[in-house]
Amino acid sequence: MGRLASSVIVNGLIRLAEQQGGFAAVLSKGDPTAGSILIVMVERGERKAVLERLLQPDGSYGWRDSPEAGNNEEDMVKFLARRQRFDPDLWILELDVASAERFAAEMSAID
Repeated sequence: MGRLASSVIVNGLIRLAEQQGGFAAVLSKGDPTAGSILIVMVERGERKAVLERLLQPDGSYGWRDSPEAGNNEEDMVKFLARRQRFDPDLWILELDVASAERFAAEMSAID
């Protein structure tokens, strides 16, 4: 079974956020085919989580929380810059949704 291109997943996440009355912004555009995806989940302007799409041992993809993003804005900016230096093909999205936890649970359906 083939995997979806990163740009297709990103567009699906943006549409899902907007359909639910949320807002989505592409902070960094990555490789359209195989770029990694990192999502800054925001709820009512407050950051709730930073999730990264990673390959699982069984060959599927899943979302993992990135606690190394820190708790303040300065740590977050440093984390994102570090990740972009490490992976220049990285997509970074910010999704501001009504319920970050519920939205995160629904993201797996897009894969």
